[in-house]
Amino acid sequence: MIPRLRPNGSIPLPAVGFFQRLVEAGFDGDIETGAASRTVFSTDNSIYQIEPTGILFPKGIEDLQITAAVLSEPAFRGITVAPRGGGTGTNGQSLTSGIVVDCSRHMNSILEIDPIRRIARVQAGVVKDQLNQALKPYGLFFAPELSTSNRATIGGMVSTDACGQGSCLYGKTSNHVLGLRIVLADGTDWWSRPLDEAALEEIVAREDRVGEIHRIVDRIAREKRDRIAEIFPKLNRYMTGYDLAHIRRSDGRFDLNAILCGSEGTLAMIAEAELNLLPIPAHAALINIRYGDFNTALEDARTLVALNVASVETVDEKVLGLARGDIVWTGIARFFPDDAGRTTNGINIAEVLADDEAELDRKLAEVTAALDTGANARHLGYTIARGHADVEAIWSMRKRAVGLLGNVEGPVRPVAFVEDTAVPPENLAAYIREFRALLDGAGLSYGMFGHVDAGVLHVRPALDLTRNDHVRLVREVSDAVVALTRRYGGVLWGEHGKGVRSEYVPEFFGDLYPSLQEIKRAFDPENRLNPGKVAAPSGQALLKIDYVPLRGDTDRIIGNEIRAAFDNAAYCNGNGACFDFDKTSPMCPSYKATRDRRFSPKGRAALMREWLRLLAEKGIDPRQEAKRLRQSVPLARFARRVFNSLNPQNRDDFSHEVRASMDTCLACKACAGQCPVKVSVPAFRSKFLELYYGRYLRPLKDPLVAAIETTLPLVHRIRPAYNLVVGTRAGRMMMRVAGLTSLPRLPRISLAKEAARLGVPLATPRRIETLSPHEREKSVIFVADAFTAYFDPEVALAAIGLARKMGLSPFLAASHVNGKALHVHGYLGRFEAAAGRTAHYLQRLDDAGVALVGLDPSMTLAFRSEYKGILKATILLPQEWLVANLGRLAASPSAIKGRSFRLMSHCTERTNAPASIAQWKRVFGSLGIDLQAAETGCCGMAGTFGHEARNRPISERLYAMSWKREIDAAGDTDSLMATGYSCRSQVKEIDNKRLPHPFQVIDKIISENADVPQSDVA
Repeated sequence: MIPRLRPNGSIPLPAVGFFQRLVEAGFDGDIETGAASRTVFSTDNSIYQIEPTGILFPKGIEDLQITAAVLSEPAFRGITVAPRGGGTGTNGQSLTSGIVVDCSRHMNSILEIDPIRRIARVQAGVVKDQLNQALKPYGLFFAPELSTSNRATIGGMVSTDACGQGSCLYGKTSNHVLGLRIVLADGTDWWSRPLDEAALEEIVAREDRVGEIHRIVDRIAREKRDRIAEIFPKLNRYMTGYDLAHIRRSDGRFDLNAILCGSEGTLAMIAEAELNLLPIPAHAALINIRYGDFNTALEDARTLVALNVASVETVDEKVLGLARGDIVWTGIARFFPDDAGRTTNGINIAEVLADDEAELDRKLAEVTAALDTGANARHLGYTIARGHADVEAIWSMRKRAVGLLGNVEGPVRPVAFVEDTAVPPENLAAYIREFRALLDGAGLSYGMFGHVDAGVLHVRPALDLTRNDHVRLVREVSDAVVALTRRYGGVLWGEHGKGVRSEYVPEFFGDLYPSLQEIKRAFDPENRLNPGKVAAPSGQALLKIDYVPLRGDTDRIIGNEIRAAFDNAAYCNGNGACFDFDKTSPMCPSYKATRDRRFSPKGRAALMREWLRLLAEKGIDPRQEAKRLRQSVPLARFARRVFNSLNPQNRDDFSHEVRASMDTCLACKACAGQCPVKVSVPAFRSKFLELYYGRYLRPLKDPLVAAIETTLPLVHRIRPAYNLVVGTRAGRMMMRVAGLTSLPRLPRISLAKEAARLGVPLATPRRIETLSPHEREKSVIFVADAFTAYFDPEVALAAIGLARKMGLSPFLAASHVNGKALHVHGYLGRFEAAAGRTAHYLQRLDDAGVALVGLDPSMTLAFRSEYKGILKATILLPQEWLVANLGRLAASPSAIKGRSFRLMSHCTERTNAPASIAQWKRVFGSLGIDLQAAETGCCGMAGTFGHEARNRPISERLYAMSWKREIDAAGDTDSLMATGYSCRSQVKEIDNKRLPHPFQVIDKIISENADVPQSDVA
């Protein structure tokens, strides 16, 4: 039995008083000081780990002003704050031992869009892709592109002066900032906008903090003009933050935003931003060029830039290899074909933009002609992608490159600390050769990609920061890269900000650094705003890269064996892909529904990692504890669990905070499929729950849910009584007491009886083994899960009918326990026993050479994940089986005439079987149907999740986010289908509509003169 765990450290008394004073002063947002929140906010996408004192989630600018005002009170002068955006910084920009101010939870509204003036005004917590989604109907977009655009907040982008692909065309965030509404350290609310001379004179005459700031910045710009011109590099990626070189705009106006953009929260808190917008390019294409080596790709990139393409991105063989195993590859593989006898070790992606098709054709012809010409033809080949969908799919792969570098096995993994250097583009190829020689000389592996048109290189050396020799390499490599970058006329911080790397600021800025200190002092006299970053007041120190706690310090305590045993929880690198704002994306529905980062894969991984550390400090190996737990006497264990659950000394057990975060997980496996690092929350959640409930009592609903597959056959025998319970108010109230809700009724039809009536035999190993080879080839075994078999048997009957129309002999697999519910709720001992029996049965059937086809995607895919290592057989998804038998399908024209067909896929299917939608399209395409795939996120049911009373509010909130719109929009001629049983159940429960499974639709389509089963949604 695991012990009680208490997190290290406590909140300092001044901070406790500060939080109380905030409430008294009228702070309306959320204040979180629990160990779980502090753990989650102690990391970002960097190698560092600093636990904050607490986290503030303001609801508006008034809360930011209250925060600043209370900080100014004498009792709290020792407290510091650090603003935080999407939390994806690679250099610890927002990490602090003080108080985090996070605007992403509440301050995320788009306040104004003016399509005529091409201006948008937004709150700091708005996500870039969220803004562009709202701008798309106007034909406009916010231009600076970055790989984290689906979770990067505008406030965070401003704070790091973010940019990425296409910066030579569109510039950086600062190039598009028209105004910033900021809150200064003394609580002043100020709109910073470019000023002409008259307006500047008026402001510098003020006697307050605003006047002082403008006086100092204006004086430095005038007095140091020549020195500024000498020191600041003439680069597309000039030095961000305190940007003295751009205080005066090209039109002569004074722009304080040049100082604020890239200042990383060290000068002010950003509340709102006014942004310049651009027209969306009418037409785009990508030329995807393959090379035999990375250096040739780099050298060729300069030729491409000279051809005036919009942007050029270069990717090395390591990143490309990782992309081939990622979820996105299915959609783009055709653009990166294998070359006979030649290995692709580098690619260039050249973007071409145009106002019309004719112009696009002309530009493409110019570039491809140059590529095909003699000396320029140094590539292996190229492809061209045209159209929004294909272009976006390829850019998605490129955006995921940073995260993909973390998707390797073992403790030595690529990490960020020198990953965004920038040099003049003409120096890049030579610079990279020396950079690679430097890393090769240190014996390090690495992946490289970059914005070669801008001279920016992204590289992450692979280190294990639990090893002291690798920790030393952070300093050695950093110092060497700084020297190399300066020698080539570049900067260390080309894109991702300074953060902990601020220690190199004095070296780069030289005798201008005191001017930066003076600016910092003007904005923040007491050094309370994100201290130690970018610039420190005279007499105070900047952070140093080897003086800040590393994640590796925690990982060293856990140990590599334990880290490897818990499904990448300890290897989450904080890239934040799980913070995707898009409601139609399946990634982490619990985060979308709550906006609470504890309830995201990153949050849960951080909590699991801390839990493992606390166990390790007590000498506990959780793997051995699980073994002992399964061998212990249940009755004795029950008595101890009762005592522990009632004992008030256990109230502060850190395990409770971990369990609270796990409770909201839908176990949809979107993280396992979509996370670049493949962090699998459902897998390590099950291991945690097994141990947690070895110490504490389970809720009553757990054993009921866990036993559902074994009890359903019995319940079906008393179907009227069961339906009376779930169909009446009194019965539902009784079930809510047990923790369950929204349970479906059992239909009259019995799959077993109907199959027997239809002459469909059960697939016993002996029966299948007696079939001749020809009979086996023409047979199929449908593996019906318990939920489909008992609650939706018509799906299995449609599959049987369809198989016969295809000229095949159908069999039904015998009743079996899949065990998914057992696994989800942490009954791992029982799951292993049940899975062993089921795997043995299914393997014998598979060994006979007959196709095995599941009906529900989630239950079928469990055979590939939860059963990994115990089942070699592949249980096919319906579309996989149909694609292999397209020649047996033929549609009835009368059945499809005048109808549209739309598919709503299960989340687990979309993320863990990425080819599934394309396969369904092929199936329907063979029937003459142009199948449309609905853009939806999670329906909210997710197996048993939506049937648990405590989860129902989240479940219904998720349904309303994307599924409700699709259901309501369906017309009389629309045939909506849903592949997942839980999805169909959710639609029936909330909207009282019935959606058919694709099997049911196809079964009717290939019947002569039959009506297509309609989704009862019109």
